[in-house]
Amino acid sequence: MDNRTNTIAGWVLGAGIVLLGASIVTGEVFKAERPEKMGYPIEGVELEGDGGDAAEAPIATFLASADAGAGEQVFKKCAACHTVNAGGAGGLGPNLHGIMGAPLAAKPGFAYSDALKSKGGTWTWDDMSAWLKSPKAFAPGTKMTFAGLGKPEDRANLMVYLNGQGSNLPLPAAPAAGANPAEAAAQKGDQPAAGDKGEKEPVLTEGQAAKQPVGRVMGEGAPETSGREGQAKTKAE
Repeated sequence: MDNRTNTIAGWVLGAGIVLLGASIVTGEVFKAERPEKMGYPIEGVELEGDGGDAAEAPIATFLASADAGAGEQVFKKCAACHTVNAGGAGGLGPNLHGIMGAPLAAKPGFAYSDALKSKGGTWTWDDMSAWLKSPKAFAPGTKMTFAGLGKPEDRANLMVYLNGQGSNLPLPAAPAAGANPAEAAAQKGDQPAAGDKGEKEPVLTEGQAAKQPVGRVMGEGAPETSGREGQAKTKAE
């Protein structure tokens, strides 16, 4: 009886050792490395932190060299929900014939979201680019489920193609060579760029500056006084 018990205990212990060894060997062979970034990349979606520090050039820069033929290929991503032919029926999205320059959320017979209807205005080149880049960012709460086109070249090609489908708007002028996005934004908003003088800052000639009270001279033409000479003039006054 004792021999049988010892035999059974030996078999159980041996089986446990075998299972433990197999588990260790399997873990080493099929060891999985944790990726540095979790998740899967999705085409058309800009990853958080990628290129976030670099300002994107104005869309007019890309429109200057855009290709309508390439835009037609990009439109295939939209064709599941939209038609673009004249008089085409709406589907999950409205018909897009003549969309460039048209009022936002105004195609008859389509139920637009309140988020898009509240935007107002027309489909300008800049607004269409922003919409195609990220519908949810352009109109938070929109029913549009498309993630967006992260590449400005794709957006420019698509817009040129759409423009040829009943809109035919003139392309915007491309920014001057060497102009950076910050300067272009400043010019567009009619705001002074960094280093420029504000509209209300006085610019005085030397003659006008000379008539100002000592210690209160202002403007570009104001003479500078410093050191003992300036202190002596202040005391004399």
